[in-house]
Amino acid sequence: MKTQYYTATSLDGFLATEDDSLDWLFELGSVNESSYSAFIAQVGALAMGSSTYEWMVRNAEKVAAEMGSPWPYAQPAWVFTSRTLPAIDGADIRFVNGDVRAVHQEMQAAAGDLNIWIVGGGDLAGQFHDAGLLDELIVQIGSATLGKGKPLFPRRVVGSGLRLLSADRMGPGMAELRYEVQQAGR
Repeated sequence: MKTQYYTATSLDGFLATEDDSLDWLFELGSVNESSYSAFIAQVGALAMGSSTYEWMVRNAEKVAAEMGSPWPYAQPAWVFTSRTLPAIDGADIRFVNGDVRAVHQEMQAAAGDLNIWIVGGGDLAGQFHDAGLLDELIVQIGSATLGKGKPLFPRRVVGSGLRLLSADRMGPGMAELRYEVQQAGR
């Protein structure tokens, strides 16, 4: 079992625009050209921040057009939030607040032998990293620059903190980099 941050970013390191738009990403290609199908087949639990969840709720039609359903996950999802958010009918969503370590244990139990996916955002993935719980970063880099917006991973990781495992081209506008997170004491 691995805890993985699987995401897409602009060439200049932003997940979304300042107003949480992902329109730039949909212009670069289809999910069918990516590693998503193989990736999601190995996922047993998801974690996402409130901004990511709210984007999915606001953009249910776009999500359904791209993924086939407004909530395309069969796995249980933990949404980290300090606010009350609307639930999605038929989705196994657990709203939580607080330290990621306690929630990670619940997620491991639910995932069984499968992986945990940190869907987003960057700060939530950083919290898992800070707690020593993040095993891999799988980053799809798009051929677009945003200038500013929501950062990919708002943490300083230098030296031997990340080890490149692979680099693959995905269609004409994306490349995927896979990194192993090197944690002290692991």
